[in-house]
Amino acid sequence: MYPDFQQLLQSLFGTPMPEWLSIFKTFGLMVAIAFFGAAWSLIQELRRKEQMGLLIPTFTEIEVGKPASATELLLSALGGFVLGFKGGGMIGNAAQVSPDPLGYVFSLQGSLVFGILGALVFGYIKYSEKKKQQLDEPQTKRIAIYPHQRISEIVMIAAIGGLVGAKVFNALETWDEFIKNPAESLLSSSGLTFYGGLIVATVALMYYARKHQIPFKHLCDAAAPGLMLAYGIGRLGCQFAGDGDWGIFNSAYVTEPNGILRLANHGEFQQVVQTYPQYFIQNFGTIASVPHIYAPAPSWLPQWMFAMNYPHNVNNEGIAIMGCMHNYCAVLPAGVFPTPLYESVVCIGLFFVLWSMRKRLNAPLQMFGLYLILNGIERFLVETIRVNYKYDWGFIHPTQAEILSVVFVIIGLVLLLRVRKASPAQA
Repeated sequence: MYPDFQQLLQSLFGTPMPEWLSIFKTFGLMVAIAFFGAAWSLIQELRRKEQMGLLIPTFTEIEVGKPASATELLLSALGGFVLGFKGGGMIGNAAQVSPDPLGYVFSLQGSLVFGILGALVFGYIKYSEKKKQQLDEPQTKRIAIYPHQRISEIVMIAAIGGLVGAKVFNALETWDEFIKNPAESLLSSSGLTFYGGLIVATVALMYYARKHQIPFKHLCDAAAPGLMLAYGIGRLGCQFAGDGDWGIFNSAYVTEPNGILRLANHGEFQQVVQTYPQYFIQNFGTIASVPHIYAPAPSWLPQWMFAMNYPHNVNNEGIAIMGCMHNYCAVLPAGVFPTPLYESVVCIGLFFVLWSMRKRLNAPLQMFGLYLILNGIERFLVETIRVNYKYDWGFIHPTQAEILSVVFVIIGLVLLLRVRKASPAQA
C-alpha cells in the first residue's frame, strides 16, 4: 500500500524521496480527485438544465471599483497567516506530522515565521487585486448568477457537511470506541461513514438551494452521476491507503513473516489465529468469532482479486513486517477480500450507466431515485463480506450501512416508479 506521497513516489521511481512528502496522503489526493470529478459532472448537468429552462439565474447587486477595505485586508492576511503557520510547520516537522496530519492541523503548533510571511503575501495580493480594479467613482452593477456559477459554494458545503455527517455517523456506528476517546475519533483522518456524509450534506444543500432559489429536485438529479463517480474514486483512496475498509478474511491466504501473501491449505488460517490471538481478540472479541470464507482464486484470475493483506497500511493494523523500518510497518496476518477495489470498479461503472440515462429519465427526482437504488444495492451486497459493527435485532443482525441501503432503495423505487408522466416543463 502507499499511505503517503513519499512511499508512493519511492515505489514508482525506486529511489529515496524527501521526508516532507510523507505529510501528503494518497487518500487525500483521491478525495480531491473525487471532488473535482463530481464538480465537473455537476457543472455539465446544471448547464444542460439551464439551457432547458429548468434552472434560472438569480440577480444581485455588487459594488465595483472600491479600494480594499480594512476588513478585506485583515481577512486575507488572517487566511495567509493560518496557511503559512500550518503549512510551514508541517513541512518543517514532517516526521512528527506524517502519522497524523489532521491532528497537527487542529493543534496549536505551527511556524510563526511562515505564518507572518503568509499574512504579508496574502494581504498584499488582496490590496494589489483591488487596486487594479479601483475606479474614480465606484459603480453598482446588477449581475445574473446561474446555478452552475455557484459550484464552488456547492462543493464546499457538500464537503463540510459530508465530513461532519461521516464523522457523526461513524461515531454512532463505533460508539464504544468513540466514548473512549471522542476527540481522537472526531479529529482523526480515518473513520468516515459515507451514508452519514450523504445525509448531512443533502440537508445542508437543501437549505442552500432554497436560499438561492435553486429547485432542489433538479439539483439532486444533476448531482446523481457525480455522487456515484466521487464514491468510486474515493474508494480507490481507501484501497491505496489501506484504511481499514476491507472485507472479511479469505482464509485461503495467509501472510508470511516478510509480509508476502501465499495460498494456504484448510486449517492454516486457524493456526494463524492461534499465533496472533491478541490481534484477533482486539478486533473481533474472541478468536472463535473471526469472520472468514475459504475462497482460493481460480487459476485464470489474479490472486489480488480475491485476497490482499494490505502491507504498510495507513492505520498500522495487523502484525509487524519483518525487517521494516518505515512509518507503516504492519500487514494483515491473512488475506482479506479487497472490498474497496470492488466498490471502485462497480461504482465507476455505474457512473457511466447513470450518465447514459440522464437524458432519458424525464420526471424530476427519477435520476436521483435511480442513483439511490443502484448505490443501495451495491452497498448492501458488499456489506455481506465487509467487517462492520452489527446491530442485534434478535432474528437479524444488520450493519448500519445495510439498514440505510434498504431505506435508500425503497426511497429510490418510490421516486423512480412514480406513475405520473413528467411534462416538458417538469423535465
